[in-house]
Amino acid sequence: MNVLGIETSCDETGVAVFDTSLAGAAGLRAHAVYSQIALHAQYGGVVPELASRDHVRKLLPLIRQTLDKAGLSTADLDGVAYTAGPGLVGALLVGAGVARSLAWALDLPAVGVHHMEGHLLAPLMEDDPPEAPFVALLVSGGHTQLVAVDQIGSYRLLGETLDDAAGEAFDKTAKMMGLPYPGGPQLAALAEQGTPGRYKFSRPMTDRPGLDFSFSGLKTQVLLAWRDSDQREDTRRDIARGFEDAVVDTLAIKCQRALDAAGSNVLVVAGGVGANKRLRAKLQESAARNGGRVCFPRPALCTDNGAMIAFAGALRLEAGQHNDAQVKVTPRWDMATLQAV
Repeated sequence: MNVLGIETSCDETGVAVFDTSLAGAAGLRAHAVYSQIALHAQYGGVVPELASRDHVRKLLPLIRQTLDKAGLSTADLDGVAYTAGPGLVGALLVGAGVARSLAWALDLPAVGVHHMEGHLLAPLMEDDPPEAPFVALLVSGGHTQLVAVDQIGSYRLLGETLDDAAGEAFDKTAKMMGLPYPGGPQLAALAEQGTPGRYKFSRPMTDRPGLDFSFSGLKTQVLLAWRDSDQREDTRRDIARGFEDAVVDTLAIKCQRALDAAGSNVLVVAGGVGANKRLRAKLQESAARNGGRVCFPRPALCTDNGAMIAFAGALRLEAGQHNDAQVKVTPRWDMATLQAV
């Protein structure tokens, strides 16, 4: 089954084709992502109306490009998957409208995919994928959640952030320290050059039981440290390193608690922050020390992309699940309400 996946939940236009007849990473026939970073940089953040208009401009050419790369035509498709939520309503409607139109014109089944389920399942596209049950850490600019995965489509929320998501904290901290948009990746790059231990920040909410997160206080600590410093470039690097270490340690501590609570030794990590090198190394060290396993998607599939939507949609289409012809999106959508596959 060749499934076309379309992702337009925010500021990246993603398209992919996934072939369920091929095992592991080979199933991803082709994928392409167009990022709107340059468009939104002058505003310091995503402008929803501009995001929607850019999806309109880029989506159809990207679909043609991806099909050409896969060596396929629309006649070779067996289904269409698209992000139905959560996300920006205008951006979601662009992808949903194009996907439903294609499905209707080609007489194909189509299915709306939960954006975060797409992220959660992305590591399963790789070779030697983990099997449920396992624990998932979803960590991005908009979400930081620990989820118990009993089976695909059956999810229990174990803990989540009470304020800023981890990726959001990276971006806001970078902005406070004068880094241009989007600051998170640049802050992580600075941290690579920083001296560990020169700035020591708290590991929020690790001094008490529970699996929830909070990063707003950590962000304030960094702001105060930056304001009181000499604000030289080497100081910026050291503060960035201290901040990153605090976030990574906090995530690692909570992940181990979640694994213990769920009685599992398999952790899946997905979302944009899942590409962070220090986080990957820390969680791999923890897994090796505790006789467990941690699974990541390749870095290119950590950020928003069409591949994860094509894959998640293919699993549901193969299970006989699809939506009617109505163009419908769900900007706020609880993953616990999804149907099991």
